[in-house]
Amino acid sequence: MLAQQLVNALSLGCVYALFALGFTLIFGVLGVINLSHGAVFMVGAYAAEQAVSHLGLPLWGALIVAFAFSGVLGLVIDLLVLRPLRARNAPHLIPMIATIGVGIILTNAIQGIFGAQNIRFPEQLVSNRTISVEGIDVTALELGIILLSFMLMALLLLALKKTQLGRALRAIAESPRAAYLLGINVEGLFYLTSFVAAGLGGIAGVLIGLYSNALFPLMGKSMLEKGIAVIILGGMGDMRGALIGGLFLGLAEVLSVAYVGSSMRDAVAFGLLFLILLIRPRGLFGTLMERKV
Repeated sequence: MLAQQLVNALSLGCVYALFALGFTLIFGVLGVINLSHGAVFMVGAYAAEQAVSHLGLPLWGALIVAFAFSGVLGLVIDLLVLRPLRARNAPHLIPMIATIGVGIILTNAIQGIFGAQNIRFPEQLVSNRTISVEGIDVTALELGIILLSFMLMALLLLALKKTQLGRALRAIAESPRAAYLLGINVEGLFYLTSFVAAGLGGIAGVLIGLYSNALFPLMGKSMLEKGIAVIILGGMGDMRGALIGGLFLGLAEVLSVAYVGSSMRDAVAFGLLFLILLIRPRGLFGTLMERKV
């Protein structure tokens, strides 16, 4: 049934959008494509699983642990890797290469600690209850993913549009130097952005781990590829584009599995993205404006 597939697509697309929001937030404010974001996403999921398995935390506690652990990890990456490169005015390619190295280190570290095999969250962590509406079955997990994702995305977009902090971040996105001259604590907001973006990635890691019922060290690699596709589709640095792009990718994947076959899932989804970008190379909300130094 098409309606059932749309519900499945919405829950998966929400996770993609949440991951892509953190990804595009870093690019929009710091002007960096952080290619360690997928590994941070994976580490957040593992941190939550360990908190549940060894500390007995409920799901909401696991989500807090994932946000905090991933956020601190993102902050450390900024302090140790991105900040020194900013101080030296390194070309844009250098942070990308550096964060690739960070991602490899994190992936290998997790694989060394936990092994390459899949691990899972305890079955009792999420209720198996299913809600049926007009013949459409929605599990408690799917409903929780949709509600939590939309709540977090709405809070982030509202904060960026309506608060003084959001206005400061938008000023930095336009020109860090001009923002500094206006008295904005540019470096401090860089740290805050890295923390929040990584934290959102960690929460997305928990949600996708629950959705797929599997955690493994390379889970961040495919998510990183999809995150890059989503932010390019939506328009680099645009929050609306990240949201719509993530939902589109989830819809394309679920419908391709339902009507074409699981082996063609990524081919169909990325093929559609490619066709859209042929028509609109700057993405759905992209502009020709460039970041000022």
